[in-house]
Amino acid sequence: MMRICGLNKTTLLDYPGHVAAAVFLGGCNFRCPFCQNGDLVLKPESQAAIGEEELFSFLKKRKGILSGVCITGGEPTLEKDLGIWIGKIKELGYLVKLDTNGYRPEAVGELLGDGLLDYIAMDVKNSMERYGETAGVGKLDTGRIRETINLIMKSGIDYEFRTTVAKELHRKEDIEAIGSEIKGARAYFLQSYQESPGVIAPGFHAYSREEMEELAAAARFFVPNVQIRG
Repeated sequence: MMRICGLNKTTLLDYPGHVAAAVFLGGCNFRCPFCQNGDLVLKPESQAAIGEEELFSFLKKRKGILSGVCITGGEPTLEKDLGIWIGKIKELGYLVKLDTNGYRPEAVGELLGDGLLDYIAMDVKNSMERYGETAGVGKLDTGRIRETINLIMKSGIDYEFRTTVAKELHRKEDIEAIGSEIKGARAYFLQSYQESPGVIAPGFHAYSREEMEELAAAARFFVPNVQIRG
């Protein structure tokens, strides 16, 4: 059974160019201190569960109104039956977008290989040297991050990379380093950190719009299509 912890029934923001539903799955293998979905990550069992039957009943009713389903979290690739579940959504005629932190390239590769994804958004947390700190897990294998980036860029489907930017964690040289890792990517979004009650470790600060524009300009040396979101 999937741990469905939330459903946004209509969103114009989560799947570019589509009216979509966003499905939130609980649990995560990262502990990013700036994460806004703290309870979803740390205490998924505390979230009101939505049954699979209820979800699919909703999706059947909304066919023709919605065109896409965004699967987000938490970290969806932790669910071993994710592929089967996405297959059922695809059978209803929906386009599927996956949000991932990219730490399970084997899962992402399988979904891509089976043709189950139409769009993928990967959070690139920081430069490789600061990755563990930013992901809140100490040391990690950045080779896994690089492998997923490579899989996505070679996939042939629509995709984006994105980074949530906080003053305490990201310097201009970090953004440049990320740009170098995803050189030639289709799209890269910089998202400004926002303080909210759900943040795992509050206290971070956002750059000004002007400073964000400077960071975006630095990344454009590597990725022409860099945009600021939010």
